[in-house]
Amino acid sequence: MKYYTKKVVKSTIRITEEFMKITKEEALKYHKECKPGKIEVIPSKPSKTREELSLAYTPGVAFPCLEIKENPLKAYEYTNKSNLVAVISNGTAVLGLGDIGAVASKPVMEGKGVLFKIFADIDVFDIEVSEKDPDKFCEIVKAISPTFGGINLEDIKAPECFEIESRLKKEVDIPVMHDDQHGTAVVSAAALLNALDLTGKKISEVKVVINGAGAAAIACGRLFKKLGVRYIYMCDSKGVISVNRKDLSVYKKEFAVETEKTQLKDVLKGADVFLGLSKGNILSEEMIKSMNKNPIVFALANPVPEINPEEAFRIRKDVVIATGRSDYPNQINNVIAFPYIFRGALDTRARDINDEMVISAVKAISDLGKKKGSLIPSPFDRDLFLYVSKAVAEAAVRSGSARIKGFSPKKYEETLKERLKQMENVSYRCV
Repeated sequence: MKYYTKKVVKSTIRITEEFMKITKEEALKYHKECKPGKIEVIPSKPSKTREELSLAYTPGVAFPCLEIKENPLKAYEYTNKSNLVAVISNGTAVLGLGDIGAVASKPVMEGKGVLFKIFADIDVFDIEVSEKDPDKFCEIVKAISPTFGGINLEDIKAPECFEIESRLKKEVDIPVMHDDQHGTAVVSAAALLNALDLTGKKISEVKVVINGAGAAAIACGRLFKKLGVRYIYMCDSKGVISVNRKDLSVYKKEFAVETEKTQLKDVLKGADVFLGLSKGNILSEEMIKSMNKNPIVFALANPVPEINPEEAFRIRKDVVIATGRSDYPNQINNVIAFPYIFRGALDTRARDINDEMVISAVKAISDLGKKKGSLIPSPFDRDLFLYVSKAVAEAAVRSGSARIKGFSPKKYEETLKERLKQMENVSYRCV
């Protein structure tokens, strides 16, 4: 279903496919058969002859080592640092499974590696660190950071994830991003821009209610503010986050507001936008009816949204709705953002992923959605690779994060197109 028109869509929702039900047996067979796991490391240069081995290892390998010793940035030219991301977790907040430990998180981290590869042709080493202490965890990651061109932190519980990301961003000279925070924020923000344009609402005037106060919710709230949202009410499991509460963490205090309202249903009255990062089926008919004209509802709890789109449309025909599920239109999915943010950062040898790069990603995703006539692009839209990667790379150069010299947007676009062609020909050992 296409939502991006100048009129609010009033037709009922159309489900694009049945929600896939994967059995335990199918999943275990998939991960075990042929070759255990989902990723592997293979040589990228020929190494079958004596001469080739002499180039790949000793004595030939000494020459790039000495070049890198003189200039560490040469590692981007002579090693896979320029296309290698570490996906790192301590297993404290794995999907909806919770604190299951480092080794139990490995299937998820391998899976994240698969996403990086198939969507952006980025190689990944998944690294599971058995350490919950933030200081020790940071020291471990910092110590191994020279190996990589970027670090994707994954499935680390709040509030430690904020501290860990903040510290690593200061202490290492490569991009660090906790995707559970920023991936959701970028895609939600892009969808928000298009939904506001669709409904004719101004970002500086809308009332936004965020239900949930974890890592993703905090990141969404912060990014929404940077884009111009002025009125945000955030709720946690105890109700509205207000200045009257004495139980708030330093991160929740960022969103404490002056209000006597204490419950979600109270602050939803007259709200323009609802962003749910909480639990399923918490939005009642009364709550939806109490929202402003043309309400925007992002119900991102998974697998059960805060309200199902069918129910939302039954209650109100003027609702604009997105979920996190793949079987509904307008899926807000991190994979729309993180592979391409890292692609642009790696290709410019960026020092970090800064606000300008993040906001460029938001606007590129938003613009592509408009071009395709939808609220948000499909995760499988290959144009994301070109649009978002290029936008992030250009922002890295503009902002001074990039260390590449002589960057040409036109040449970079051609490079991306050529890489995209090569990606289409990827084959798998287990078929």
